[in-house]
Amino acid sequence: MRRFEALLGGIGPVKSFDYPYMQAGARRKAPDKLEVLVAAHRGELQQLEQAAQPGDKLVLAGKSMGSRVGCHVAVACAAEGAPGPHGLVCFGYPLRGQNGKLRDEVLLALRTPVLFVQGTRDTLCALPELEAVRKRMPAPSELHVVEGGDHSLETTKTALKARGTTQEQVEQVIVEVVRRFCEQL
Repeated sequence: MRRFEALLGGIGPVKSFDYPYMQAGARRKAPDKLEVLVAAHRGELQQLEQAAQPGDKLVLAGKSMGSRVGCHVAVACAAEGAPGPHGLVCFGYPLRGQNGKLRDEVLLALRTPVLFVQGTRDTLCALPELEAVRKRMPAPSELHVVEGGDHSLETTKTALKARGTTQEQVEQVIVEVVRRFCEQL
């Protein structure tokens, strides 16, 4: 996500943060419980809302678990009638957990517009499964497919060479897709 933080800075202000377990450093490798992650994410969102200018549109962008937690934050805000993000950008959404369980509940509860950026080689999110979930989602959603991309949206050198492109060019296309999505909000 640090790589995309710099890239997304060309669209508008970007603020990144670490969850409590990440702040604890090497002492803790396992993520916090979902409730703790959502609370931390909401705290960051509230700070952004307080600093926002009239007309600003707040978009939560997250990678993998961060994208899933962002979806939970949007659902929680809507359920409480609280302000929430205007949109979500999910890089490498983990539709399947480490145990293989399908985790689509939050997506089906979502009402906030969402952009999924997924690689074709992402083992945590098979594109046919994501398409099936998107058809059932009430929230507006878009999908940008990174051909040959893995869960980190990195493509193989062989695939890049075959297409005559670079990883940097792939990432610039992603940034333009995100820019267009944000402009439409």
